[in-house]
Amino acid sequence: MENHFELFGLKPAYALEAESLERAYREVQARVHPDRFAHASDAERRASMQWATRANEAYRTLRSPVLRARYLLELHGVDVAFESNTAMPADFLSRQMELRERVEDAVAARDSRSLGRLHEELVREKNGLNSRIQETIDLQRDYAGAAALVRELMFLEKLDAEIAAAFETIE
Repeated sequence: MENHFELFGLKPAYALEAESLERAYREVQARVHPDRFAHASDAERRASMQWATRANEAYRTLRSPVLRARYLLELHGVDVAFESNTAMPADFLSRQMELRERVEDAVAARDSRSLGRLHEELVREKNGLNSRIQETIDLQRDYAGAAALVRELMFLEKLDAEIAAAFETIE
């Protein structure tokens, strides 16, 4: 069975053009969408549903930087172990605690400006980390070394979601 990248005719890489992924996804969906098989046999309709579901799952995975990185590492035999390996460098963890405290302070003060600055700071950190992950996976092909970076990105994504929720809380 082909992997997610092969399904869309894309080169397996962390760096991925969103437009290429989107176009390839639409092409696959146009070929396998269940509506095209409405008058087909039961087996053909089931197969169409399975392919459409697989295309949706592949698209969701490749669209997300964290999921795409995790998938790439798994393709190369590296288990990122998000659930069981939460060991992170002490400086990274203390930075996370500091950022979370700043979010809590901004929420308590109903200070959307501070939250906005925190979000901008986080976006810069995520962009830098994405560049490091891209270099580690695509150029160095150091899949085991990329695992810790991917776990860091997961932490930053979670913090980004907390900031978005905080905006909703104070608005």
